[in-house]
Amino acid sequence: MVSWMIFWGTLFIVLVILEFSTMQLVSVWFAAGALAGFIGAACQMNPLGQAILFAVVSFLLLLISMPLLKKFRKSNPNTQQVDPDVGKDAVVTEEIDNAKSTGRIRIGDSNWRARTKDDAVITAGTIVTVTEISGTTAYVTEKNA
Repeated sequence: MVSWMIFWGTLFIVLVILEFSTMQLVSVWFAAGALAGFIGAACQMNPLGQAILFAVVSFLLLLISMPLLKKFRKSNPNTQQVDPDVGKDAVVTEEIDNAKSTGRIRIGDSNWRARTKDDAVITAGTIVTVTEISGTTAYVTEKNA
């Protein structure tokens, strides 16, 4: 029985560490199930009973918590995420050359990696307009183009 307690205890610790590293509520229910399995092992329950206890507790906590999580989630499907920097003018601080994977711009106080959609080379000091933001890259066109 001690080996099953070690198994469930180790599983619990691994799942708690995983949960804290992701903070996505992915493994918290299984960690609680592993804790139930640990308690079952400590009470001399057979391994099949421990596994059933693990599955039942994990499933019930998942089932109970999902409606609560949906209630607290702050998402609006009609909300579009629009980057406030799109449409702004920026200054090229490092020549933009897609072929060389170079290019940086400054939008206000922010410094962005920059690329062009048409593979044009834009020299440093040129004023550009931000047309799109994707991740950490701003896509730009030359202001007078």
